Amino acid sequence: MTDEPSPAERALYLAAVRSGGRLIPEDLTPADRPAVAALVARGLLTPTATGWTAANPRVRGDRLGHELRTRALGLLLHAERLPGVLGPLVHAYDAARHPGGAGPGDGSALGPGALGPGAVYPGPGSVGEAADARRRISELISECREEVLAAQPGPRPLEGLRMALPQDLSLLRRGCSMRTVYQPVTLSDPAVLSQIALRTECGAQVRVLAEPYERVLIFDRAVAVVPADADRGRAAFLTDPSTVAYLVAQFERDWARATPAGRHLDPPPPTTVRIGRLLARGLTQRAVATRLGLSERTVAAHISRLRDRYGAQTLFHLGWQLRGERHD
Repeated sequence: MTDEPSPAERALYLAAVRSGGRLIPEDLTPADRPAVAALVARGLLTPTATGWTAANPRVRGDRLGHELRTRALGLLLHAERLPGVLGPLVHAYDAARHPGGAGPGDGSALGPGALGPGAVYPGPGSVGEAADARRRISELISECREEVLAAQPGPRPLEGLRMALPQDLSLLRRGCSMRTVYQPVTLSDPAVLSQIALRTECGAQVRVLAEPYERVLIFDRAVAVVPADADRGRAAFLTDPSTVAYLVAQFERDWARATPAGRHLDPPPPTTVRIGRLLARGLTQRAVATRLGLSERTVAAHISRLRDRYGAQTLFHLGWQLRGERHD
């Protein structure tokens, strides 16, 4: 199955949306069955007791986009490592072609300069263990002159934030900018929030994105640090300009879609939370009002507060934002 829905699947999904977001077996012909099965497999239709409900396509698109970007980043990391892996072979080849003399690979074939920007060698372009990675990141923060960009998914360790605070504040006080994207789960810990506030008071900017994204640190748009393996036990330091530019573009995309952290700091009332959970499950405003025994006007007021909180322009966008937060 390809990544994109077929024309028949698109037509059936649009028919479901026009029918209030629902399909029932009586609406279908035998020829529609393969398209229904494909839409369910893609996560665009959700089976219910009476038929199927149209799911938010943005959620599917975000997840698929995340998978593709992760795959692309893996290929970039492989490309970064390849010159270092082949370095000894290049050296042997050049030595064989130029025996006893200074050939193209002699003296520099194994040196950092010969491997090119972002290649694998000690320092930027290398893969190091956790302690080495932390030490190198600390050096990069000290050397930073313009900006730090950080995408930090998942919960943030409080102790790590406390240890990094003096260096982060020093960076901000010398005029560097710091922009960080967190997921909503980060803001559920008051102690972590206090650490974030200490940085924002000195000029750091923080936004929250209820979507999946990869961890990355970018220093002066020249060096990017990303996880080097699936368990995040090691870090890769990338300096190839095209690779760093790609990661900067991904960060800017996420930053533009994120909402200011201030909208997430004060917890909403319990009724608002319940309404948000029902919206995230795909219920309409009227269905939410019926389920909770509230008037539609009351539900609309709560939804308005939620839309302001998440920067959502439409109810559809709000449901997508809430669904992303619900799965963090």
